[in-house]
Amino acid sequence: MKVPFLDLITPHKELEEELISIYRDCLQKASFIGGPMVQSFEEEFAKFCETKYCLAVNSGTDALRFALIAAGIGPGDEVITVPNTFIATTEAISQTGASIAFVDIDEKTYNLDPNHLEDYLRKRKSQVVSRKGSTRNTGALQHSGKVKWPKAILPVHLYGQPADMDAISEIAEKYDLIIIEDACQAHGAQYYSKKEEKWRKAGSMGLAAAFSFYPGKNLGACGEGGAVTTNDPEIARKVSMLRDHGQAKKYYHDFEGYNGRLDAIQCGILKIKLRYLEEWNEKRRQNAALYNQLFKAAAQQHCSTATLQHCSTIIPPFVPSWAKPVFHLYVIRAQQRDKLQQYLSEHGIGTGLHYPIPLHLQKAYANNGFEKGMFPITEKVAPEILSLPMFPSLSEEQIEYVVQKISEFYHL
Repeated sequence: MKVPFLDLITPHKELEEELISIYRDCLQKASFIGGPMVQSFEEEFAKFCETKYCLAVNSGTDALRFALIAAGIGPGDEVITVPNTFIATTEAISQTGASIAFVDIDEKTYNLDPNHLEDYLRKRKSQVVSRKGSTRNTGALQHSGKVKWPKAILPVHLYGQPADMDAISEIAEKYDLIIIEDACQAHGAQYYSKKEEKWRKAGSMGLAAAFSFYPGKNLGACGEGGAVTTNDPEIARKVSMLRDHGQAKKYYHDFEGYNGRLDAIQCGILKIKLRYLEEWNEKRRQNAALYNQLFKAAAQQHCSTATLQHCSTIIPPFVPSWAKPVFHLYVIRAQQRDKLQQYLSEHGIGTGLHYPIPLHLQKAYANNGFEKGMFPITEKVAPEILSLPMFPSLSEEQIEYVVQKISEFYHL
């Protein structure tokens, strides 16, 4: 049996006529940049995310960058995020001129750990208050020159599961920091806020948020795409100008901006797909539940005292009570990860690594002063995490086959 890691063909075949109608409409109206199709998608995605505004841009990276710039982040500032994420998160920080600060992740959720965040800020506050001499390595960030106070937190809702936003928001308020959400993998994910006593959508809990519509995302374009969501009218105004060369109106430029617009055809395609997103997300949850059930059965058969989180060979995803993830990825931790991945490949099963090398150890940041050992939890899980096939049309037979082959590898 062949089990691809991702199936982008099936949904496009099923929606082919609807998607082609978008192209025809754009051809007939010659409306390719901006216009009603873009505005209509923005309105519907804002409603889906439970925000007032949505600004479509040409990539998730641009969405992150524009959100940060619109929030006032720039040279001399510092933005806190995690080392277990795609490099676009940190590219967006660096490209505003700000400095990257990392804090470690929670070992269960792989998202930003509020305890590490609090500890980092406590140390930095102590530095700012007491330091008059040279800089030093705090164990969280190697920095040089003038000590900067962090200005923003950029939590990542990784793999489609929201970070612990109540705890992060409380810390941000305490230290007077803004929050920009990286929701690029979390279209439709929900977080239960005990503080507000209600479920909140990813992308609605910070000053602004960034989404990616890269084709493999839960809501993917047929090309590049992204969006910024916000409830702040000034952020929305600035992002709208940033994506369009700093124009308030045509040929009147208040500042230098970017060519970061999302074209009408992609917005039309996304509007069609948005109608099916809840259904697709629910199928992903069902697939994840079946994976969990089968792994639990295998674990209990292997060791009588084993549970999902105590089997010595496989650790399936952990979902806190306050999260409704959308399983953009189904990520397990596995002993002998590389050998297991090779074994699955030999049996026709596609997998992925998200992410094999933490950002603080990447060559791109070799001159930033980060060192091995700074973020032990991230470094512990990086060689163990393995992304299994996950997409809405994944069948029960395919999931059973994947778990069967993993069980065979470990002799369960």
